[in-house]
Amino acid sequence: MRMTLLLLCFAATCFAQDEALQTGAEQLVNQPDISPVELKAKHIALVANQSSLVGDTHLLELLLQQGLQVKTVFSPEHGFRGTADAGAKVDNSIDPDTGVAVVSLYGQHKKPKVEALKGINLLIFDLQDVGVRYYTYLSTLHYVMEAAAEQDIPLLVLDRPNPNGAYVDGPVLENHYQSFVGMHPIPLLHGMTLGELALMIKGEAWINKAEQLKLFVLPIKNYQRDIPYDLPVRPSPNLPNAQAVVLYPSLGFFEATPLSIGRGTDFPFQVLGYTNPPLGPFAFSPVAKASAALNPPLKNKLVLGQDLRKVKAGGLDLSYLIQAQALFAKHQLKLFNSPDFMDKLSGTSKLRQQIEQGWSEAQIRQSWQADLQKFRQQRRPYLLYPDHPL
Repeated sequence: MRMTLLLLCFAATCFAQDEALQTGAEQLVNQPDISPVELKAKHIALVANQSSLVGDTHLLELLLQQGLQVKTVFSPEHGFRGTADAGAKVDNSIDPDTGVAVVSLYGQHKKPKVEALKGINLLIFDLQDVGVRYYTYLSTLHYVMEAAAEQDIPLLVLDRPNPNGAYVDGPVLENHYQSFVGMHPIPLLHGMTLGELALMIKGEAWINKAEQLKLFVLPIKNYQRDIPYDLPVRPSPNLPNAQAVVLYPSLGFFEATPLSIGRGTDFPFQVLGYTNPPLGPFAFSPVAKASAALNPPLKNKLVLGQDLRKVKAGGLDLSYLIQAQALFAKHQLKLFNSPDFMDKLSGTSKLRQQIEQGWSEAQIRQSWQADLQKFRQQRRPYLLYPDHPL
């Protein structure tokens, strides 16, 4: 049985065609009277990072300027200011710009601890996601929701667009492969915003004490998921532009291989290459880059491959994996040198096995269509915006 959801949709104003897109954070700051709670009476914990902007100003600074009592900031992978390398553990700190304590949810603990929530009576979540299951901001949302439910603290999710929101594609995660890079039985490309996913996580009881969670979602105004959305700020150090964001679903799998996808260059997630055998004529050399890639794959080596900065991209393209597998097999080399990690990224072992066995892209895609159809039906009650997935 699905639980009752507490939702603020403001349906009369959500899709007015003569108004510009407004994120949940923009509406909260510019129209504070629409808040589901009396903000000025609350001790607030804010889940945020460098993407939590309203115009050019950080949400934390605006809330403090309005006299709100923001006692704590929780930060996800890459830290509050978005300067930590992928996978790098982040310590607790004090934000030098505001003096607010920053508690890392990508260090010793990925779930807010009871003592970190002591005295807090409202959680506000505002992170820019990219719509790919293995991007870990969704996992942070999961643990924040669970902590809020267990400690009986209301949670307000300020929604932001999904730049890959037009697509529902890829294998649906099997529960056996649940990890921090995939916690829910959803496709690799789910086509949902974090606000919608928060409603689904609660409604499908994917967290402990889901029925107790007081969840509010402030939707995006004038948003349609099939209209391209170029992020105003990089959501993490190695997704610097729109091309990297749209290639990320296809190239992220190569983190489980010895190949380079451009970490340690000026164009991460926009190239693909190897030393020997080469994947193409384009030459580049990854180097250590502070706040982005301190020890990138193939560091200081000459890499030959493909320049993808100007290719037309969108959705999930398996051809890169299939072509790399064929080349490596020809040279009697193993492409997936981290098979367990590949399976976690995929949410299943089937994709890796299919590629190793030489399945065509059409055959692989056909194998997950039934699961995708079930997911589309399952997600329908939680959608806040027009449903036009590819």
